Amino acid sequence: MQHVLELLVSYGPWGMFLSAFLAGSILPFSSETVMVALVAVGVNPWLLLLTASAGNTLGGITCYSLGLIASPEWLQRTFRIKDKYMQRARTLVDRWGIWMGLLCWLPLLGSALLLTLGIMRSRPILTNLMMILGRTLRYAFVLLSALGVIRWIG
Repeated sequence: MQHVLELLVSYGPWGMFLSAFLAGSILPFSSETVMVALVAVGVNPWLLLLTASAGNTLGGITCYSLGLIASPEWLQRTFRIKDKYMQRARTLVDRWGIWMGLLCWLPLLGSALLLTLGIMRSRPILTNLMMILGRTLRYAFVLLSALGVIRWIG
């Protein structure tokens, strides 16, 4: 994993985009580590926020789209999503609808929420706007935290 992190950091903002895309999709990946490393080497924070949000959103749209086109059983079997995560996601989506898009950045549950939003045919534009907002706010928090720690140490 260390080699992958070093490779992504060596690509700068493009590495941030790719790591955020992977993290935003169904694959487990920590794009926050890449972001913090890139902040530490002096990459423009606004550029990182933009590339991270764009990549993560596209990864999320991939999850949502999979929910639209694939059967729930196939998704769970193929991506080894536990029943408890899918059931929890379905309960949340039934109750809160598109507002669950704000929480799609959560580890494990976020992908299940997006798949469920796709399966349940939530309104795509509003769902994606909620997802963009939630994911961008998460990256802004990570970025501000990293900048604060770097200033505190330096």
